[in-house]
Amino acid sequence: MTEHAVEIASGERFEFGANWAQFLNVLDDKRIALAEQSLRTMLGVHDLQGRRFLDIGSGSGLFSLVARRLGATVHSFDYDPQSVACAAELKRRYYPGDPDWIVEQGSALDKDYLKTLGQWDIVYSWGVLHHTGAMWQALENVIPLVRQGGTLFIAIYNYQRVMTSMWTWVKRAYNRLPSGLRWLVLGPAMIRLWGPRTIHDLLRGKPFYTWRHYAEHSVRGMSAWRDVVDWVGGYPFEVAKPEEIFRFYRDREFVLWNMVTCGGRLGCNEFVFTRASHPNNTEK
Repeated sequence: MTEHAVEIASGERFEFGANWAQFLNVLDDKRIALAEQSLRTMLGVHDLQGRRFLDIGSGSGLFSLVARRLGATVHSFDYDPQSVACAAELKRRYYPGDPDWIVEQGSALDKDYLKTLGQWDIVYSWGVLHHTGAMWQALENVIPLVRQGGTLFIAIYNYQRVMTSMWTWVKRAYNRLPSGLRWLVLGPAMIRLWGPRTIHDLLRGKPFYTWRHYAEHSVRGMSAWRDVVDWVGGYPFEVAKPEEIFRFYRDREFVLWNMVTCGGRLGCNEFVFTRASHPNNTEK
């Protein structure tokens, strides 16, 4: 049994890949276009022609696909074998046999594996490193993968003084329950996450509007239901304050170029850093 399988069986890890596999059933051109626009906006680019794009924790493979559509040479890897299969499926659908898109299994905590990857123009890891079980080590490990003058785009869960502890308990409970009983956690969490917004939509005469238009609302082309399952089940689970991430990379000679926070609420803070290109740049 693999380490990943042991973690799943012991309730210490969520089956992210199984959830992403279901997302592929609803993935369409509109969602792909939304994801593409979100990546272009955050990176401040029109396309990625001639750029090398490393997708750490590729999940569904959607943003690897988007980077390839924008012209990048892409390398996707994920710790979860079903997530690897998702990215491979998208490659099969849209870029069969393409030598400029590699998909494989790997871990952000495996330094030996990471050393084989070399350096990249863009290192992308959205909502991944906080699920490794060793977030700060993972944040450190990605540094050598970014070339001098290159870009690091990450998203990390936001710290909340009270709710972080509550959600940690919820996620742990969800994964330790037998699959047939997980609705006992998922149901109340669904009410907590979507109840206020659903009531708001009803009061303004647009029942379930936000749910039905979630792909646009999320900006990144995501699925409301799959995001709920991912959020409730997403374990291991770590968080950070925006200033902690900023200082961590500033002290390692990265410059913050773009940032979008979740305003202190539940969700991810997004950071786009540039690695200093002067010759004295060294990891600390």
